[in-house]
Amino acid sequence: MDLLRSLLFLPASNPRAVEKARGLACDLVVLDLEDAVAPDAKAAARNAAVEAIQAGGFTAPVAVRVNALGTEWGEADLEALADLPLAWIVAPKVDDPGAVDAYEARMPADAGLIAMIETPASVLNLRAISAAGGPLKALMLGVNDLSSSLGTGPSPDREPLKVWMAATVAAARAHDLLAIDGVFNRLDDPEGFAAECAQGRLFGFDGKSLIHPNQIDAAHAAFSPTPAEISAAQAVVDAFAAPDAAGQGAIRVNGAMAERLHLDRAKALLARAAACR
Repeated sequence: MDLLRSLLFLPASNPRAVEKARGLACDLVVLDLEDAVAPDAKAAARNAAVEAIQAGGFTAPVAVRVNALGTEWGEADLEALADLPLAWIVAPKVDDPGAVDAYEARMPADAGLIAMIETPASVLNLRAISAAGGPLKALMLGVNDLSSSLGTGPSPDREPLKVWMAATVAAARAHDLLAIDGVFNRLDDPEGFAAECAQGRLFGFDGKSLIHPNQIDAAHAAFSPTPAEISAAQAVVDAFAAPDAAGQGAIRVNGAMAERLHLDRAKALLARAAACR
């Protein structure tokens, strides 16, 4: 499974931002053709994205968020990207599994698909969307669009969205997909960003969408195992490897009961820690 703790979105139409992104240590650079680009700049942004990908030089893998199929720009976006070496396509407003099939028929053969869950139809169709298969490798909660379409009020802890946060993670886990949390809009609130990252990790998300390079380090800290978590996981693995644990379904580790499911989770955490290094 790919490591996607930090997905940095930037307008493909901003050459300065694109150039800076080449040296950034995020897990994925997302060249945006959708919300960050005005309608009259869509074609120019598409051309700029193609040129940037062809030029290469990015430290991180590169994705493109295209305009949705069904808009006047979506088909042209995917046609322009079809033969480029892209890691991912980010598909906005995926309302049903048929949209996944439509993207699969048009996107680069080796790219993974990140489906954005950001409409009432998306959240009501989570089970079917997550089971669509094909190139689908991740679900991303689009918190701004979802909040707008639901008409939710402001909340510092995202109270109106918690049910859909949990549902997105559950749908992802049911089909071995990554679950990516949405953006944090305030650029001058590092404490708030860190708190929201911690909340996302608590809910089970694998990483977060970012809108500024100054959010990368905090996202990596939040979505990487801590030294304490690594130590605890290693203790579980070591305890089950001991001769007297052979054949045991549950054992005592540091004063707590550990079952085989805890062993599996400990191994997964250690594997993630190794990937983060």
